[in-house]
Amino acid sequence: MHAIPSLRTLISGVVLSTLALGAQAQALKLGHIVPPTHVWHKVALQISADLEKASGGKMKVAVSPLQKLGNEGQMINLMQAGAQQFGIFTVGFMSNREESFQAWSLPYVFKDVAHASRAASTPAAKEMLKRLDQHGLVGMGYAFAGQRHVLSVQPVVSAKDLANKKVRSFPSPIYNDWWKANGAAPTAMPLSEVAPSLTTKLLDAVDVDLDALVGLKFHQQAPNLTLTNHMAFPSVIVVSKKWWVARTPAERDMITKVIANAEKAGYQMAVQAEADNLAKAKADGAKVVNADIKSFQAVGAQVRDKYTAKNPLIKAFYQQAKDL
Repeated sequence: MHAIPSLRTLISGVVLSTLALGAQAQALKLGHIVPPTHVWHKVALQISADLEKASGGKMKVAVSPLQKLGNEGQMINLMQAGAQQFGIFTVGFMSNREESFQAWSLPYVFKDVAHASRAASTPAAKEMLKRLDQHGLVGMGYAFAGQRHVLSVQPVVSAKDLANKKVRSFPSPIYNDWWKANGAAPTAMPLSEVAPSLTTKLLDAVDVDLDALVGLKFHQQAPNLTLTNHMAFPSVIVVSKKWWVARTPAERDMITKVIANAEKAGYQMAVQAEADNLAKAKADGAKVVNADIKSFQAVGAQVRDKYTAKNPLIKAFYQQAKDL
């Protein structure tokens, strides 16, 4: 597990190194929380390579996976200070800042990753990005991981099998409501703590995408994979507003085009990765459980109704996205 440095140390180090470069190539930073095998890391690497090429070497972006620059909250603080220029952050975390991002976690809206990626073009999805301005961020686009599934120590055949089970879940209200509605006990913890917690029986199951499962090999501790397909799991590609406003119009246009191209490439990567990762997981010992998916879908409808009723933008997104 990587030690998370203090915010003051991070800001001081990045700012000083940037000032030292002066008019030379800008040493920029992009951070995220997932492993290097993950689609989001590949999207980040494409942004880095394409931006260096488009800028003629004037913008060099160092990509840091696995929260090496800090957890998502710390990285957002860095970006608000202008000390980190780019980030790829989960919508689960971003929904703690902007409630409407919870729309992406409505259960059983999307048939698959391709369906979810089409929803990124809806007016509601674009409005969510615009609302990040008040948080010192410029929302540029989305990147997708696989759909959410259940990985468990004991087989989960239906929703009732989750009763009183401790499930590693994202720390977000809609995730908590979803798992509680299934009778489970949602438990928030960093990805780095999941494997030992499964081994020591502190966890019974994990809410997981196949990218993370394959990258971190959780199926070695919990071999049973129930393909519930219950939620999408996108991230938001953001730029520091403080850094952005200091860029020229030409630079902004260049950055926008680079990120848009990486975003589109990421959609295709995510679709392909879902199939590839399932094959890898099965070959590596994961056992796919034949489950009663309708039992999960019935619970999902209850959660959807609650969240579409509480926020107009969430409702608009659901209406725009469900039949794409």
